[in-house]
Amino acid sequence: MRLRSISLAALLAAIAPAAPALAQTAASPGAATSAQAPELQAAPVAELVSEVDIPWKRFTLDNGLTVIVHEDRKAPVVAVSVWYNVGSKDEPAGSTGFAHLFEHLMFGGSENATGSYLGRMRNLGPSNLNGTTWFDRTNYFETVPTPALEQALFLESDRMGYLLGEVGQDVLDLQRGVVQNEKRQGDNQPYGLFEYAQLEALFPEGHPYRHSTIGSMADLDAASLETVRNWFRDNYGPNNAIVVLSGDIDEATARPLMERYFGAIARGPVNTPAEADVPTLAAPVVEVMHDRVATTRLTRSWAVPGLLSDDAVPLSVAASVLGGLASSRLDNQLVRGEQTAVQVSSYVSDFHRVGIFDISVNVKPGQDAAEVGARLDAIVADFIAQGPTEEEVARVATQYVSRRIQSLEQVNGKANVLAEGQLYAGDPDHYKTELAQYASVTPAQVTAAMQRWLTRPVFNLTIAPGDREAYEEAAPSGAEPVPAAEIQRVARDPMPPIGDVQDLQFPAVERASLSNGMQIVYAHVDTVPVTRVAVEFNAGYAADRVDRIGAHSLMLDLLDEGTTTRDANQLAEEQERLGASLNVGASMDRSAANLSVVTANLAPSLTLMADVLRHPAFAPSEVERLRAQRLAALASEATQPGAMAARALPPLLYGADSPYGRSFTGTGDAATVNALTRADLVQEHDTWVRPDNATIFVVSNLPLSQVKAELEAAFGDWRTPAAPKGTKAFSDAVPAPANRIVLIDRPQSPQSLIYGGAVLPVSGTDDLLTLNSANSILGSDFLSRINADLRETKGWSYGVRGNVTALEHRVPYIVNAPVQADRTGESVAALIAQYDRFLDVDGVTPQELERTINGNTRQLAGGYETSAQILGALRSNALYGRPDDYQTTIASRTRALTAAQMDEAARQVIHPDQFVWIVVGDAAVVRPQLEALGLPLEVRPAQ
Repeated sequence: MRLRSISLAALLAAIAPAAPALAQTAASPGAATSAQAPELQAAPVAELVSEVDIPWKRFTLDNGLTVIVHEDRKAPVVAVSVWYNVGSKDEPAGSTGFAHLFEHLMFGGSENATGSYLGRMRNLGPSNLNGTTWFDRTNYFETVPTPALEQALFLESDRMGYLLGEVGQDVLDLQRGVVQNEKRQGDNQPYGLFEYAQLEALFPEGHPYRHSTIGSMADLDAASLETVRNWFRDNYGPNNAIVVLSGDIDEATARPLMERYFGAIARGPVNTPAEADVPTLAAPVVEVMHDRVATTRLTRSWAVPGLLSDDAVPLSVAASVLGGLASSRLDNQLVRGEQTAVQVSSYVSDFHRVGIFDISVNVKPGQDAAEVGARLDAIVADFIAQGPTEEEVARVATQYVSRRIQSLEQVNGKANVLAEGQLYAGDPDHYKTELAQYASVTPAQVTAAMQRWLTRPVFNLTIAPGDREAYEEAAPSGAEPVPAAEIQRVARDPMPPIGDVQDLQFPAVERASLSNGMQIVYAHVDTVPVTRVAVEFNAGYAADRVDRIGAHSLMLDLLDEGTTTRDANQLAEEQERLGASLNVGASMDRSAANLSVVTANLAPSLTLMADVLRHPAFAPSEVERLRAQRLAALASEATQPGAMAARALPPLLYGADSPYGRSFTGTGDAATVNALTRADLVQEHDTWVRPDNATIFVVSNLPLSQVKAELEAAFGDWRTPAAPKGTKAFSDAVPAPANRIVLIDRPQSPQSLIYGGAVLPVSGTDDLLTLNSANSILGSDFLSRINADLRETKGWSYGVRGNVTALEHRVPYIVNAPVQADRTGESVAALIAQYDRFLDVDGVTPQELERTINGNTRQLAGGYETSAQILGALRSNALYGRPDDYQTTIASRTRALTAAQMDEAARQVIHPDQFVWIVVGDAAVVRPQLEALGLPLEVRPAQ
């Protein structure tokens, strides 16, 4: 990103509206009063956002392909982003889901690069590799090392111009099954059927936005090979596409490469996006849907104008003020004030032609949903009539500009911004128009936009606990497919080789300490003027006492819900004024407060961070409010397949008394949460959140000396409390493994979640590089044996993974496999067979070894492109006792691996005959399948 007339640091120093001086913080025992933060002198946003510039060059090939090039030499990587002007809104009746289905088909290989596209790309060492489909577009993207760019362009051009010879009936049938399992996976979640009802209510028959992108089971079943091929012929020509190259490249280099690889592809039809009006309901629509949910959800929806409308930004600002900001109207009135809701949100989904304005409120259990709904409508009506304040609008603008700039740190992020502007507005600089609109939007414009669009009839849907309606399943397979014409393949020049990829250059790690002994681990990164800080404590969910499980995470949740000088709303408003993101959370081993902020606002943001960590109020009213929210969350976990499995497995693997023998969600149980007192939470804080238990990790464009001075002002006078520091007692002993299946009955589940594993005889502080490399072939990679079998061969799942889960002490191996319900038993058997085969007789092949070494070494540059990725590396190195130069040693150590070493590393520690298998599914459907496997079976109700 380049700035024309002022430095980016100066820009970011001034984007925030002037903030009042931060309040003097009250001193806690043994701690001095925090220094008052200086008032920020900010120039108007409107004078500054126009200076933000992503320089680009654009040219068009003779076949109509639009190419945009952005040069950014910060790392030896190039993002390749290919956007096709086709999405689900372009699908005719009877062909819903085709755009998304073809996204999957285009990963199946092409005529001159047969087999899995992802398999070939893995050899390049890409990061950000994926594809997505939405109403208006389909896009594919990868960030590759510069020497691999030519091969990436060959592969992208081959599936643009030479695909259909590889799309046969077998490929169509397989990917159809994968897509249908992706649909089941989304539908299987609580509230998972909402979108279908919303789209059908807001948009009339025949409207392009009426059906979901995933499509219907019936239309996917009916897709013939020739119909699907014609869909490609009609929509994926070069003149219907945009390619953005962003990163270590310039126009002079890009032009001949694009001509070489894309120039010979013939033009196709041009898709002119359907004009779509913004429909207005004739009258309010009030509906009730039942689902297996724990909490009643109230929703309000309107169709509104699309992203190019003059009202798009005002409506987005309105949604943020109403329910998007942490300090939003709905949060303040329904969640914090009246405490009749446990969660609220409001947002605008912007599409090309239309948008959807959404409001969602989860009713607090025990409250009358109708009364809460009436109160919601009154708040919304008053907001529409009165509008937001200038200060609210300014906070939204600051947040938007700050987040937009931080998102441009990745070359792929900039590529997406340029492509989106070109596709929808015909202008890669359209983001500047949006920035200017946010900078200049007024309360009057926001109010006028709401009064134009939100006074129209509303779609009012309540989702209440109960049995679901009958689920639309896929038709049984077996119908004779309709033959399609044979494709005449076109030969091309050979695929270019990959040049030498240089080893990773990781920033130097520096250390310092504050006057109170707190240690600082620092790395300098100046690609954008942003500072990221993590104050990390040796605690985590494992810090919970056996008799107080859930206390630690509840204590952490309360830290940013009020200090001795600022209530929850004031904390939220301060963050928004500063354009800062401050959150507190935990993993199993560590707890942390995380700050991301434009560097110019670092000092006041650190004052805010210190206040949150050092002076939490634990106000009784806030304790009770968050207790109620936690109880609602626990009830919700009992309806979510992933949470149900994550709660059930740890005590079976580690034993209930182990620090690792509690739910991976960290939320505890209702009885414990109900029994916690304010004194318990204060004690939990004093035991764990303290300077002698903390390390500060920083990645910044400022020098360490300046960062240290800012940290000293915020934390240097923090004194250790009198209470003893907490300790966690780990034992090498774990329960004897008992190979069995535990079935958790979740009726009306179109999909089952298989979640199994065992504790390995290794720890996170051991050298696990060889084991993880082997497991990428067996379980963790997209191309792994288990995913290739259940997804890419059988089509029974949207995705399967087996991971060596990184914990500080004894690590578990965990398999996560959502599969269609009628294949649950066969899927467990297939998983066991794949593990047995790999671990007994069929280990790493030469091809797998080469792919893994190439992928794992070549992806390093893209893996540490951003300050957030570097901060994560600093923290993981500390957690697992690794040296500071660990990342720079990965490539040479990986290149030295042999297949025999990888086989041995996996076979020594992974034993599938010791796995405990959790299955969350409909027992009426699944139990007979599991009984046939012959393993001990226990059936539990959902709790």
